[in-house]
Amino acid sequence: MAQTHTVRIGTRGSPLALAQANLFAAMLVKASGGAVTTSIHPYTTTGDKILDKPLQDAGGKGLFTKELDRAQAVGEIDVAVHSLKDVTVKLEEHLVLAAYLTREDPHDCLIGPWARIADLPQGAVVGTSSLRRKAQLLAVRPDLKAVTFRGNVQTRLRKLAEGEAQATILAAAGLRRLGMIDKAAGIIPVEDMMPAAGQGIIGVTLHKQAPEWLAAAVAAVDDKPARLAAVAERAFLRRLDGSCRTPIAAHFMLTANGADMVGEVLSDEGDRRWRAQGRLDHSPSEDEACAFGLSLAEKVAAERDRDLG
Repeated sequence: MAQTHTVRIGTRGSPLALAQANLFAAMLVKASGGAVTTSIHPYTTTGDKILDKPLQDAGGKGLFTKELDRAQAVGEIDVAVHSLKDVTVKLEEHLVLAAYLTREDPHDCLIGPWARIADLPQGAVVGTSSLRRKAQLLAVRPDLKAVTFRGNVQTRLRKLAEGEAQATILAAAGLRRLGMIDKAAGIIPVEDMMPAAGQGIIGVTLHKQAPEWLAAAVAAVDDKPARLAAVAERAFLRRLDGSCRTPIAAHFMLTANGADMVGEVLSDEGDRRWRAQGRLDHSPSEDEACAFGLSLAEKVAAERDRDLG
């Protein structure tokens, strides 16, 4: 009888993070044909604890991953499951992004009584914890007021219901995975609000010294289109200061004939916007996707540098 292995899956403890970890667990078991079982291990990260200040003031993206990174380093868990947009562009030395799950809807959603940004009342207060979303909002509606909204999906919906803002913005991917897309008044077009790099993609980190059976099990659920998008968008992010201190957005998509990508950087208040787009006439390899993202970032950087002198 073949040996059955148990994979210990680390995750943040929010409802969305747990839903994503359970999705990965189910995929892992199915792909292995029953050769693996799983156990879920929730962690409260520093980013989950600090809710009274913007993420960039609290220490950046790594606040959502460092406890899970440490747990992998000391062998408490075998893999960690993350929303890719929360993962820093430079991983800890002991880790590798070993799998990307099929991308869910990458758009942002407007939550509240209005379906479109254009419909928001003059001077409306919009809650968001994202520098990118704030800058993009102000780029199309400079009259709006953005206030800090931290916390998980349920916390932000509660804050909205309590009147802390008139509207808020959430990722469609998270709402769909939670079965809560009906909470969205409208889907925001990419032209108004381009998604964060990696938005809608679940990333799975693995220790570089993981046993072969575990690496093979994780590789079996890797989705190539999601991997290409992740590599291209994270390359764009890396070139243009991919911390959470700069409003950056990127969106890569395979097409019938190749691939399209668009990316942008904004000023903090959205009054300056530098955007570039590109097209490949063939389906790229992973290295080509990376180079594609970098080349687009170079165009944006050159335009920004020219404008800012």
